[in-house]
Formats: sequence, C-alpha cells, structure tokens
Amino acid sequence: MLRQTSRLLARSIATTQQPIRLMGARPMSTNMPATPVEDSTFAASWKKVAPLIDPPKTPSAFMKPRPSTPSTIPSKITVNFVLPYASQLTSKEVDMVIIPATTGQMGVLPGHVPTIAELKPGVLSVHEGNDVKKYFLSSGFVFVHANSVADIVVVEAVPVDRIDQNLVQKGLADFTQKLSSATTELEKAEAQIGIDVHSALNSALAG
Repeated sequence: MLRQTSRLLARSIATTQQPIRLMGARPMSTNMPATPVEDSTFAASWKKVAPLIDPPKTPSAFMKPRPSTPSTIPSKITVNFVLPYASQLTSKEVDMVIIPATTGQMGVLPGHVPTIAELKPGVLSVHEGNDVKKYFLSSGFVFVHANSVADIVVVEAVPVDRIDQNLVQKGLADFTQKLSSATTELEKAEAQIGIDVHSALNSALAG
C-alpha cells in the first residue's frame, strides 16, 4: 500500500512539474518574432476535429506587427502615454522621460534595457530638447521595449501647471485629520493613501 502511494505521489509531482519546465522555456516577448506565427500544433489538432472549418484566430493575430529591434541605438525614444479615457502622447519621439517608479525615479533614454515597472504617485517628466513637460501621475505601469519604445499606462494624470496648490494643501490637511480620527484599519489605510497622494502633489508643485 505504501509503495503504491509513493508511485502515485511521484507521478503526481512529475505531472505538476512538467508545465513549470515548459513555462520556464518560453521566450521573452522581446525575442518573439515581429509578425504573428500560426500555432501549427493547434491548427493540426483543429483540422482533425473540424476539417471543414478554418481554425479560429487568436488575439495575437489581430495585433500590429512589433517593430524590429534596431541594430543601432536611435537618437530618440518613442513614447505612448495613455489613460483609460484619453491618450496624452501617441508615438511621440522625445529625448528622455523620467518616471516615478516604486523603486525610485527612473530615467529612460533611447536604448534602455527592456523593463516593466510599477508607478507610484509622482511626476512624469518628458524631455524634448530644452522643453520639459511635467505630468502628475496617480499610479500605473511603464513598459520599456527593446526597440526604444516606452508605453506609459496610468490611472489618472494631470499637467503639473494645472494643479491648484490651495486645493492640495486643503486635501492634505483633511486627510491628516481623518487619519488622526480613524478608528478602523480601513479608515486608516484610506486616510494614509490620501496623505501620500497629496504629499506627492505638494512635492510636485515645490519641485
């Protein structure tokens, strides 16, 4: 009985470990081909089941071809800066962007290593020659690709020059008061988030 249980357990472990090995062998997105490649195994299996119907298309079949990685570092980095309801920058070529990542301020220049970073409340600086445009971000992610394209996806953003300093000070005072009077962990967490965001807004205006 014990020997049979050991064999079943070993078989179960082997079965669960196999997908892990396969997942580890998957190439990075930057190593994937520029144009979508049909999954021949899936297509062959589909033909066996429904030979008269063409295999369905996957989401990748509808995506634009990924630009190839240039052999030399370009002089500009291409930025796409989007919100859920608007696009601030589309294929904008700039010299540099400085991003408020959770690990600290991150400067992105042409030829930057491929990176995914989470964003925290702070200032996004877009540098184009002597012109610097600053936006305050609430949160989001940045995806830096090997072809010197940066996709910045955020929940909310506003140009720094449109922020009302009086409202920021009032909001900071309100949330500080809420934190001191909070009685539950939820109330404390909500108040602390408000303090963090308004403190970042205050720093953006001071900088």
